Amino acid sequence: MKNLKPLLAAGLLAATLPGYAQKAVPKPDFHQWAPTPPMGWNSWDCYGPTVTEAEVKANADYMAKNLKSSGWEYVVVDIRWYVGNDTAHGYNEKNPEWNIDEYGRFVPAPNRFPSAAGGKGFRPLADYLHAKGLKFGIHIMRGVPVVAVQRRLPILGTKLTAADIYSKEDQARWLRDMYTVKEGPGAQEYYDSLFKLYASWGLDFVKVDDLSEPYHKPEVEMIRRAIDKTGRKIVFSTSPGETPIAEAGHVAANANMWRTVGDFWDSWEQLKEHFEVCERWAPHIQPGAFPDADMLPLGRLGIRAERGNDRMTRFTRDEQTTLMTLWSIFRSPLMFGGDLPSNDAATLALLTNPRVLAVNRSSTHNRQLFRRGDLVAWTADDPATGDKFLALFNAQDQELAPASAAAWNSGSLNRQAPSKAADIDITGATKLYLNVRDGGDGTAWDHADWLNPTLSTTDGKTVALASLPWRSATAGWGQATVGKSVSGAPLLVAGQTAETGIGTHANSIIEYDLPAGYTRFRTTLGLDQAAARQNTGGTLDGLIFTTSPYRPTPADSVQVPIVLKELGLTGGYVQDLWTGQQLGHFAGEFAPYVRRHGARLYRISTRKK
Repeated sequence: MKNLKPLLAAGLLAATLPGYAQKAVPKPDFHQWAPTPPMGWNSWDCYGPTVTEAEVKANADYMAKNLKSSGWEYVVVDIRWYVGNDTAHGYNEKNPEWNIDEYGRFVPAPNRFPSAAGGKGFRPLADYLHAKGLKFGIHIMRGVPVVAVQRRLPILGTKLTAADIYSKEDQARWLRDMYTVKEGPGAQEYYDSLFKLYASWGLDFVKVDDLSEPYHKPEVEMIRRAIDKTGRKIVFSTSPGETPIAEAGHVAANANMWRTVGDFWDSWEQLKEHFEVCERWAPHIQPGAFPDADMLPLGRLGIRAERGNDRMTRFTRDEQTTLMTLWSIFRSPLMFGGDLPSNDAATLALLTNPRVLAVNRSSTHNRQLFRRGDLVAWTADDPATGDKFLALFNAQDQELAPASAAAWNSGSLNRQAPSKAADIDITGATKLYLNVRDGGDGTAWDHADWLNPTLSTTDGKTVALASLPWRSATAGWGQATVGKSVSGAPLLVAGQTAETGIGTHANSIIEYDLPAGYTRFRTTLGLDQAAARQNTGGTLDGLIFTTSPYRPTPADSVQVPIVLKELGLTGGYVQDLWTGQQLGHFAGEFAPYVRRHGARLYRISTRKK
């Protein structure tokens, strides 16, 4: 071995002489930590705030065996891992069993995460995942714990306490675990202490909730600085959305991914809304900074979820293909929400198609090519070959009749005007349709209740509509439910609980066959308290029809013609990326059929493969 002493001495001398000052090592750009959209599993859609260590490990084991080779690597423990007695279908805010350390930092509940006992935190679980070649993530809420403020717990490395850095301003209305961290002494130090702890656990990914909408710029910046100080490559995701698009530059400069929507579930209505959202955000896609269209509610969901019951996804196979196609050509992060060990072969195939995942991983210039009614085309480039990617979508629906055709119209309901009574003449009618429509701000929190719906005759005989079976019922999220809100709670509107009624969610239609002889229908439509207490959403319109609220049904499958010049081509060889099939050479125009609610994804090359 060479004698290193002269070299070291020379280096030390050079560092002290004028003109030999060493340049500071450039700080790594955090965008390099996620050059392609992150891919992983998140516990939220299955387990809400109740997931256990055994369930996390079971999903990790499946990922390591079946998905890791396709690029899936993150395993994320979602909300309230620090509460020992949380519940499904909501949060336990009455008597939560907090687990918090002496510096006001939540730690894992050992009854749910046994390996965290003895102050080990999430380190043993992270080690388990790392040994499998996977990465570990957690969800946290923005802010400082209310319980830390109440107990005046100290902030690590300072003489201040949590009570010195909090503000009640902008506290989340949907979960009151945290207060805002106000700018000033101790604020940065608090976030620094959090991420120092997380880094010691081996954290690779953090999802920070209540950060994007409304957008909390000071705390976004504090979190960015705190992560950087750890020296650990922790991917930073903000939630939920929609993040203000005016802040696109700021969030991209501070986070690796940010939400573009509120919580997304297995609802076609919500999926259809993503076409507009993705078009809006496509110009802001860049390596290491990705607009996040939210999780993939596929496979088995709702085992102990915050919303909904144990079920397989309500998306049809066509809708599942649409979801994966849009997320891939939009280059959204891919976070699977279903219980992986419960997957069937079709769901696994959906997640591991190498040709489709390559579009998500490496395509460029992703953009909507056109939207003609509900026929949509997206395109992107393959920078390695110059080939074009083409995604075609048929989002056509059976359109609703205009509100003017309804027998009753509530007008807009919201937090300021949460309910409206209806009393309508149904003489001679054989059908009744209760229709709730989104009020214009998206359907994420449009929980609606039809309260005390009653049929009556001219001689005073009455029957509760909710006691009769409906012919059919749809809901934008969840399922229409007799006697409860769509979230499973009591029917609560403007502080008043109704004994009878139907909970539903925009967009929703409940169809009844009317018994003979009834001439009047009375009910009150209200915005459910679960929606009214949220920070966003909570607008709806209610309509009652006695004739069909639908227009004629569109065809099951239609051609979506593409003039290849729109892609900058005169012709090309086309491959179906979902099936791998080579379809041949097309010149001038390419016009495949696309099923309603379905999608197709193609590679078009000027050279024969």
